[in-house]
Amino acid sequence: MITPFEPHRFQSSVEYYRAGRPVYPAALFRRVVELTGLNGSHRVLDIGCGPGPVAIGFAYFAGDVLALDPEPLMLAAAREAAQGLVSNVTFEQASSYDLAPSMGRFQLATMGRSFHWMDRADTLARLDGILEPNGAVALLDDKHLDLPDNHWLAGCKDILKRYGGDDPVRQHIKSREYARHEAVLLDSPFSVLQRVSVIERRAVPVRSFVDRACSMSSTAPARLGERTADMRRELEELLEGVARAGQIFEVVEFSALIAFRA
Repeated sequence: MITPFEPHRFQSSVEYYRAGRPVYPAALFRRVVELTGLNGSHRVLDIGCGPGPVAIGFAYFAGDVLALDPEPLMLAAAREAAQGLVSNVTFEQASSYDLAPSMGRFQLATMGRSFHWMDRADTLARLDGILEPNGAVALLDDKHLDLPDNHWLAGCKDILKRYGGDDPVRQHIKSREYARHEAVLLDSPFSVLQRVSVIERRAVPVRSFVDRACSMSSTAPARLGERTADMRRELEELLEGVARAGQIFEVVEFSALIAFRA
């Protein structure tokens, strides 16, 4: 089963996405750049760019970046985020279903936690037609490690599951039948895989973590409606009980799964 395409699924999450999602560390971008040989003469394609963190991160190392997202409000947030930082990123309203040779050729295609929203096999087949012969695909992700710093996470997951667990798309992606990205890549033209990661301990304000919950599709305000305030209140009460000076400490592993052609 392919994840249903809902172009405006994150419309109500834009303000929370920028405020709450963890920022990929610069060291991760540098590792991907080293492994893919990216330089100032190359083009990067960022698919499902959201408010632009991946596109902006790679813009410092590339000639230019084309960043795509189907949601206009996300693109507006991305353009605002790029102002004063980089000038070589073009943001366009489009999705993986719009990938075509008319976009030109690219050295690197990136996706930051967006691959699971696509017809993955179709996306990789389309990328095979527009990536350079030695080009690569990089899937960026993040996860909490099972460490004492993250002891508060189990309680948060219980709350999020109670409010968002009935989302059919969430159930589909988390089901055993849903193939891992690695399996999809191994059956694609980009079957040579490497993974790199950076682990960081960070202090996050309680409000930012609560905003992070609202940035997720299964617990977005548009989906929860009036229940959004209840979820936020429960999360705040839980986190304020373990916070130090209003902050939660978390250890996050930021990773990039890089796929090359055989």
